[in-house]
Amino acid sequence: MKISQEVKVGLLAVVSLAMFYFGFRFLKGSDFFSSTNKYQVIYDNIDGLTPSNPIRINGLSVGRVKSIEILQDQQNKLLVTLEVNKNIRVTQGAKAFLADDGLLGGKMIQLNVDPSKPLLADGGMLVSARETGLSALIREKTLPVLNNVDSLTYQLNRVVGQFDQTGVILNKTLGSANAAVGTLGLTVSENRAALQTTLANVNRLSSSLIETEKQLKPILTKADSFADSLQSLQLKQTLASVNKTVENLQTILANINKGQGTLGKFASDEAFYINVNKTTSSLEKLLTDFREHPKRYVHFSLFGRKDAPYVAPTAPAGSTTVTTSTVIAAPSDSTKK
Repeated sequence: MKISQEVKVGLLAVVSLAMFYFGFRFLKGSDFFSSTNKYQVIYDNIDGLTPSNPIRINGLSVGRVKSIEILQDQQNKLLVTLEVNKNIRVTQGAKAFLADDGLLGGKMIQLNVDPSKPLLADGGMLVSARETGLSALIREKTLPVLNNVDSLTYQLNRVVGQFDQTGVILNKTLGSANAAVGTLGLTVSENRAALQTTLANVNRLSSSLIETEKQLKPILTKADSFADSLQSLQLKQTLASVNKTVENLQTILANINKGQGTLGKFASDEAFYINVNKTTSSLEKLLTDFREHPKRYVHFSLFGRKDAPYVAPTAPAGSTTVTTSTVIAAPSDSTKK
């Protein structure tokens, strides 16, 4: 059986179209030689994510984005369908992070899977999440810098505007300074002779001061030596007087320690101390008895009556008794005649 040329060309065209179609789908991410599971995730904004973008777990590519649909009945949210290799265990609650894929601005989906949770069925829904990308970081860091640059430019414009006014004032100041310098030069030229005379007088005064200083130095030296001598003399006399006083005080203390003199006996003689105590005790008793019985010591007799003789109280053994009796008698008749 012979095949005509037209059939051969038709078959070749069909095969070519089929290869072109499947090759194009393969290049878009459809893998016809491996089985995959499909999962879905909803994003508010995909930031340029396109089908065939990779899906990675810890940097390993495990699938590709299959399709993206817009949900107009859900505030234009985006439904993304993911194809993941069947040998990858995707569990419930897995998060699909939308992140940057390199510095060129591409996008990818980073899966975060918890192996301890149960498996997610084919066609299940993943949890959407966003990862701060490089472009977002650059935008966040660049905007404050641009704002500062704008404010800096504004401040520089203000400073430059003030420089214009400052230049005018500076020109006036320089003109005034030039005039002042000219006036000063004219004044110096007019008073040159007087200035020379003044400088000559100052030089002579300096010479006189030098000579006076030479004459004053010996006088000051003698005054210093005299003051030193006076101070040393007064110090020697004072030290001698202090030493003499200390020696006398040491002699007195030595005599007291030896029991010489009144203070020495009082300090060292215990019997003298005991007698003094006893005498003081007896005197106290006598004064007490005199205050309580004054008639025993003082008698008043107007008619010559004799009272009973007074018997002094007996003092305790070892004490000193002092008895004082004062009798005032009335004058007798013979004395009156």
